[in-house]
Amino acid sequence: MKKKLALLLITTCFSVTNAQGEVKAVMGINFMSIPSMQDYINQNFALPNEQLGSFVSSIVFAGEGGLFINKNFEMTVEIAYQIYSYTTTGLSGQYELKYNNPMPSLLAYYVLDGNGYNLKFGGGLGIRFPSVDESLPATGSTISYTSIGFGIIARAEGNTLLGGDIYANIGAEIRYDVNGEPESNGNNLFNVVQGENVNFNTFSLGVRLGITYIIGGNN
Repeated sequence: MKKKLALLLITTCFSVTNAQGEVKAVMGINFMSIPSMQDYINQNFALPNEQLGSFVSSIVFAGEGGLFINKNFEMTVEIAYQIYSYTTTGLSGQYELKYNNPMPSLLAYYVLDGNGYNLKFGGGLGIRFPSVDESLPATGSTISYTSIGFGIIARAEGNTLLGGDIYANIGAEIRYDVNGEPESNGNNLFNVVQGENVNFNTFSLGVRLGITYIIGGNN
């Protein structure tokens, strides 16, 4: 019995260590709709000719690592970091809002591979840790607000062989993040015009470019 168990453990470890995986680094642009935040800025700080539209753009940096369970299925873990800022200057001084969101996620992909390329379709979910720094005009101080939320992702991407085990990566994604109402010492951002707290629930569309390294040989 002990010999059979040892053989099973050795076989399992050998299979895992010889499994094919990948690591990836990407940078992207997300076009975000954050209605509550956009209303807050437009109604309280933005000049008439500087009103925010339905979507604003942000930069996203991400690293992702995964393991191919089989030829057509992969599980990955991604850590992405989204950056957005808004600044305007009026008669009373400068207003600035910075919204950053670390976004770890667990994803699953269906993989179609070919000679020197693969296509992946999948999605996942994860925890969100949004932070908002707001500097009000004429105060000279910045207040930081934080919350914890969750989000979901749907993504399609392709990898094209550059040489060896290195691939160029291009992708597109849809996200919805329920970030809630960030607070600072029990106080929330408050829109006096609408009489409600500001939430940072976000719908976004994004495009990404990056580099993928395949571990354990080409697909």
